[in-house]
Amino acid sequence: MKEGIQVAAMTPVFPGSEDAAGQLATLGVMGGGQLGRMFVHAAQRLGYFTAVLDPDAQSPAGRVSHYHIQTDYNDPAGLSQLAQLCQAITTEFENVPAQALHVLAQTRPVAPGAAVVGIAQNRIEEKAHFAACADLSGVSCAPYAVIETLAQLQAIQADRADLLPGILKTARMGYDGKGQVRVRTAVELTAAWAELGSVACVLEKMLPLTAECSVLVARGWDGQVVSFAPQRNVHVDGILAVTHAYEGNMPPALATRAREAAVSIAHHLGYVGVLCVEFFVVDDGSAHGGLVVNEMAPRPHNSGHYTLDACDASQFDLQVHAMAGLPLPPPRQHSPAIMLNLLGEVWFDARGQRREPDWTAVLSLPGTHLHLYGKLHARAGRKMGHLTITGPNVASVKTVARRAAGLLGLPGLDDI
Repeated sequence: MKEGIQVAAMTPVFPGSEDAAGQLATLGVMGGGQLGRMFVHAAQRLGYFTAVLDPDAQSPAGRVSHYHIQTDYNDPAGLSQLAQLCQAITTEFENVPAQALHVLAQTRPVAPGAAVVGIAQNRIEEKAHFAACADLSGVSCAPYAVIETLAQLQAIQADRADLLPGILKTARMGYDGKGQVRVRTAVELTAAWAELGSVACVLEKMLPLTAECSVLVARGWDGQVVSFAPQRNVHVDGILAVTHAYEGNMPPALATRAREAAVSIAHHLGYVGVLCVEFFVVDDGSAHGGLVVNEMAPRPHNSGHYTLDACDASQFDLQVHAMAGLPLPPPRQHSPAIMLNLLGEVWFDARGQRREPDWTAVLSLPGTHLHLYGKLHARAGRKMGHLTITGPNVASVKTVARRAAGLLGLPGLDDI
């Protein structure tokens, strides 16, 4: 999947270097959220200048970057300015318009490319890709059917009762549990499709889940690939609440299979950059359960934030290396870790009154690493930051995580 300037290899963009026009090495990112902010910090630490394109004047990444281009993602003048400033460009979220990445790729290396991002933006295309590479990856997605028309809906009701109960998901713009409705019957399916606006959807069979996990892979322009060990994830109301990242967080054979499958998926895509592949662990009667691929994110991922504090190279370091054509160092995890997501609810008491979290008590705990994203207004469900706990062993990390979660009123630690 190559397009525009994208080739199998590229001339590395070294930090501190200049291009033929005398432009200092600058890396660009489409999107100004927290993932962009952490990318900017990683790039700047290496010595790169950075540029962010985001329409929000107060975007977390735009506020810390050397350049902030405050335009719409499809604005021709903004895209031209970003291309002029930067030697390579990436994206921090999958819903940036793929066409904008295609335009940028005519003159600059863009990683990941528009074609790959386009697949991740559409669940129909994403599931078709997973099915196409199932023989290579050894992992398939859950049984599903596409619903784009009333005729397809009626056909499912008549012939695919095996998909119920299931989850109806919009093909586009669904994340953190948005754009999803659980349905048990054909009547509920009809109502749910209408509720979602009768837009293109997939109906996915509900499986007996025992756990969720994700794998982070970084792949270079030359096909070099490195990866992190799988992390086990706990979601509450469709939003990631806790990530467990330590040896023994899941059965070794299952972890190896997930890691190999994620690498295969990246290779099949011809991917360049950091890719997160999410999996379900299902009860299939085997000793450790079966593995089903759920979805992928063409960028660093919330579940990989622990790498900032527990590894010698973070997911954002590898994002910088991959897009700039630098070697990809195999990351090593030096400490077991648990990451707790901090949503806007943390800033409000039981009566809904604004309060400041008890950071003094939290930061007095050993091995705590607080990351706030620079967002000015807290609200329910909004990701405001995360807290990573590291320690000399898994037991100590779990103990501190329980105490921190208690102080902040955080869910998702029932299984510790």
